[in-house]
Amino acid sequence: MSWQSYVDDQLMKTQMVTDAVICGHDGNIWACSDKEKFPVTVEELKTMIGKFGNTDQLAMSGLSIGQKKYMYISSTEKVIRLKKGTSGCHIIKTGQTFIVCRYNEPIMPEQAAMVTEKLGDYLIEVGF
Repeated sequence: MSWQSYVDDQLMKTQMVTDAVICGHDGNIWACSDKEKFPVTVEELKTMIGKFGNTDQLAMSGLSIGQKKYMYISSTEKVIRLKKGTSGCHIIKTGQTFIVCRYNEPIMPEQAAMVTEKLGDYLIEVGF
C-alpha cells in the first residue's frame, strides 16, 4: 500500500478527520490530503517534531499546522492533542513517521483520535 493510500483510505474515507498528512521523522511529507485545503509545510512539521515531547514549549506556544495556530491540550510520549475553537489536531508518532490529522466540527476530538491512533498503532506494529 502506498503512503497516499493510507491517507486516502485509512484516514480520509472514514470521514472522522478533515485533513491528514504523514511525514517522516525529518519532516518531509510522504503523503497528504488536498494540499490546497491543508497547506501544511515541511517547516511546520519540523517545528512540531522539534517540540514533540517538550510539554513546556508546546504549552507556551502551541503549534501551527496548515497555517493555523493551535493551542496545546495534552500529550503522551507518542500523541499530541491540539485545539482551536471547535477544531483541532491529533498527532501520533510511530517508529518512522508522524501522522497529523486535523478535524473540524461536527467531527468530535475522540473520533479523530480513534482513527489517527488506529493507523499509528498499525504502523508501529508493522515496523513503521
